[in-house]
Amino acid sequence: MQDQIALAEIEMCGDLMIAAAAAELAGEERLSTARIDEVLRVGEPGRDDPAHPSRARC
Repeated sequence: MQDQIALAEIEMCGDLMIAAAAAELAGEERLSTARIDEVLRVGEPGRDDPAHPSRARC
């Protein structure tokens, strides 16, 4: 289980780095809080459950 959690966290960090790079290319200085929430899928049902299919893609 710990490996799945670690992989999910690594994936989330990667998603944030990709979003930040895209924002920089678009001329934005930083990601908004709303954009960070969108990238991390905050508020998505089941998102906090490590066994949820969206977290166990790795």
